[in-house]
Amino acid sequence: MTIQELRRYLRKTRRHLSKFEQRQSAQKVLNRLIRSPEFIHAQRIGLYLHAFGEIQTQAIIERCFKLGKQVYLPAICDMNKQLVWIRISQHQYHNKRFAHHRLGMREPMSTRGVHVSKLDLLLMPLLACDTAGTRIGMGGGFYDRTLASAPGRPFRLGLAHNFQLLAQPLKREIWDQPLDALITPTIFIKFKR
Repeated sequence: MTIQELRRYLRKTRRHLSKFEQRQSAQKVLNRLIRSPEFIHAQRIGLYLHAFGEIQTQAIIERCFKLGKQVYLPAICDMNKQLVWIRISQHQYHNKRFAHHRLGMREPMSTRGVHVSKLDLLLMPLLACDTAGTRIGMGGGFYDRTLASAPGRPFRLGLAHNFQLLAQPLKREIWDQPLDALITPTIFIKFKR
């Protein structure tokens, strides 16, 4: 299977999950996440707003607000095609004050953001991940370009459905930024980077 075929298959599989399966996966991922030392000790947490069948993040975002953690969401900088991280308030989140990006995701409405290295923990969406932490995203390269400028920080934690963890190794390109760990509904695995 080529990388393009794999991407198509995984996108289709993710989109066809039922609402019940999505909610169940999100709850199980949250239960694993909140027990992890990386989450417990993190104050500034970068997340994503799910839009394409990824692990849903609303319960994680709500838990962050409840615990007094700072929530940052990505926005694409059109000049360099990297992500900047914008802190949102609970009020902004509940009132859905987001702009729609042309690629289909929602972004916080602000022009001021921080560099990814200012975050303690980054929760990342993905299409696939192998057992060495190689991640395949949606294909835009935004996370890879952004993380290339921050080799040591933040802790990079992928969130995935069980079928997105692949037993066969993925080809890691020189620009690919590996994960530090992955959480699925059934496992929490840390990788050597």
